[in-house]
Amino acid sequence: MPRFSANLGFLWTDRPLLARVAAASEAGFKAVEVHWPFDVPAAEVRAACEARNLELLALNTAPGNTASGDFGLGALDGRQAEFRAAFDQAAAYARESGASAVHVMAGVVPEADKKRAREVFADNLAAATQEAPDLALLLEPINQRDKPGYFYSTLGEAASLIEEIGAPNLKLMFDVYHVGVSEGDVLTRLERFLPVTGHVQIAAVPSRCEPDEGEIAYRAIFGALDRLGYEGWVGCEYRPRAGTDEGLRWMKALGVSL
Repeated sequence: MPRFSANLGFLWTDRPLLARVAAASEAGFKAVEVHWPFDVPAAEVRAACEARNLELLALNTAPGNTASGDFGLGALDGRQAEFRAAFDQAAAYARESGASAVHVMAGVVPEADKKRAREVFADNLAAATQEAPDLALLLEPINQRDKPGYFYSTLGEAASLIEEIGAPNLKLMFDVYHVGVSEGDVLTRLERFLPVTGHVQIAAVPSRCEPDEGEIAYRAIFGALDRLGYEGWVGCEYRPRAGTDEGLRWMKALGVSL
């Protein structure tokens, strides 16, 4: 049975980050992941996790100026210095907080700029993998419905970068929700791309709520992860329909537990 982590970017959002850590522990989770925790000192996050025997898995690089439409910097030409600063921030925070991975956000790119953007992203990623060999760097394609214009939305695009760069610490974030919206055929893609996958995330399609609704057969997904020998964590990155604790009943409905 998969091991589940609580994504504190979406769960218990009615309280501060350190209180979310406590809530995840009280709910029975053994691992957590975050989005952008930079307003809270990394040492405090580490202490909160260690006090509850929680493993901190991953965080994201800063998105940039969201007011102007930024959602990551990695593939943006002319902003390489900003990306390096954002990556350095995330890597330093990961080390101090005890996180083992960083999701390197690519950003929103006009279609006409995609070719150059890929070159920029590849260069940035190659440098980042060398600068942080102690961390797993995760690539996550994001569907175009939720984030129009995001640099990539298919697993193949991310996998081609992983193959080209050839760094052992560059891995795929297989988010079943984004795969379901962008591409479908989730089980076939899971089997194909699991060898380069560093983390898995889940949510219902199309609602992005608890995974006990919608068009994805999560019992089959969890069975496939077991059959294929996946030993990593499965991040619960969904938006609760109501309260987070109440929503955790999805686990019983799908025959899994923490």
